[in-house]
Amino acid sequence: MIASERNKLIWLIVLLVVGALAYLWNRNSVSGIPGVSTVATGFQPLNVQDPELRLDMLDKIRKLEYSGAHRNIFSATPLPPVITEAEKKAEELRKNMGPVQPPPPPPPSVPATFFGYVSNRAGANRLGFFQSGDDVYVVGEGSLLLSNFRLLKIGNDTAEFEEVSTGRKASLAITQPAAGSAAAAALGGAAPPPGQGDPEPPQ
Repeated sequence: MIASERNKLIWLIVLLVVGALAYLWNRNSVSGIPGVSTVATGFQPLNVQDPELRLDMLDKIRKLEYSGAHRNIFSATPLPPVITEAEKKAEELRKNMGPVQPPPPPPPSVPATFFGYVSNRAGANRLGFFQSGDDVYVVGEGSLLLSNFRLLKIGNDTAEFEEVSTGRKASLAITQPAAGSAAAAALGGAAPPPGQGDPEPPQ
């Protein structure tokens, strides 16, 4: 009986020694891990003057809108090129200007010389005198000269024509006929200078 109690006491002592050794071993293992400390030292709280939420900043962030390019992540098609403000203004200017129109064709050239005219007393029904080469023509307003030029109006200094084939307008300024020319011979020296007087048309 005494031996049995002695054995129980020995086992109890052994268990206590083993438990003490296990405790010490676990304590040394935890303290040896880098960054792990069993005692909090040097803790400093944040220096916050106003711990309340900044609702104004939250509202500002909430109202922010993304202004960059939007792209479908499920599509491999590349985004269109970004157009700058200068390119937009140039395009708008080009649209406002429209296509460049070609310059109008030059007026036709009447192959004749206008050297005088006559009219009646009322100043109407004028007849113009024209020379083309060696030929002299007497043409009234509304009639054709050289088959392609309609005489529209005879003024004091010019004769207005319209090219029949194209409708383009042309004019001839009155000129003094050269001495010895067919025009001077047609006048015969009896008619007044070009554009002066109002004799009756020759019959």
